[in-house]
Amino acid sequence: MKVLVAVKRVVDYNVKVRVKADGSDVDIANVKMSMNPFDEIAVEEAVRLKEAGKVTEIVAVSLGVKQCEETLRTALAMGADRAILVETDAELQPLAVAKLLREVAKRENPDLMILGKQAIDDDANQTGQMVSALLDWPQGTFASKVDVADGALLVTREIDGGLETLKLALPAVVTADLRLNEPRYVKLPNIMAAKKKPLDKTTPADLGVDVAPRLKTLKVAEPAKRSAGIKVANAAELVARLKTEAKVL
Repeated sequence: MKVLVAVKRVVDYNVKVRVKADGSDVDIANVKMSMNPFDEIAVEEAVRLKEAGKVTEIVAVSLGVKQCEETLRTALAMGADRAILVETDAELQPLAVAKLLREVAKRENPDLMILGKQAIDDDANQTGQMVSALLDWPQGTFASKVDVADGALLVTREIDGGLETLKLALPAVVTADLRLNEPRYVKLPNIMAAKKKPLDKTTPADLGVDVAPRLKTLKVAEPAKRSAGIKVANAAELVARLKTEAKVL
């Protein structure tokens, strides 16, 4: 069984991002970048399925600038067998990403595609659902447990009321949630070995996909600073303040 795992290069989750002076975007100059945490979980799950003997090949794919090679090398060090970079300097929005992944999937013919449920830079939470619709594959989103049994995929997913278990026919799309697993620490020998693993490159034009943005960012601003909390003497004062000051009642 072949698994295709999508990984995204984002600002490291430990970095406090700053908004550009002109309010056009966030400033990522000289900022540490790393693999999207949810995508790390997706790669880890694919590797665990391979270690369990249920997967034979893991292909990592990333879309974006040349520096995404570093993200792919991390995925290879974690255990992916080979990687594909769809190189472009264009701004990639969720629909364009989904179309590119559809074309890569058509070329690779994977039995399973695993993505992070969302990226921590835009928090869109759309790509997995869109690529599932474009490929007409069943989907299991927000997965907290994945297993392969009798040629089908069992996905336990987190919903508002608790947990829901789905049985999906393959090929399928799964998006990884936080509690699916804890990614492994990548050791130096694996990092060195990853440099020798194959990494192929292509472009959106080669795949026949128009990635022109459909949405325009008008302004980016930092959230308003929160004022200090206050203590109230009793419930009556709380209700009064909610009415007269907060004006929420």
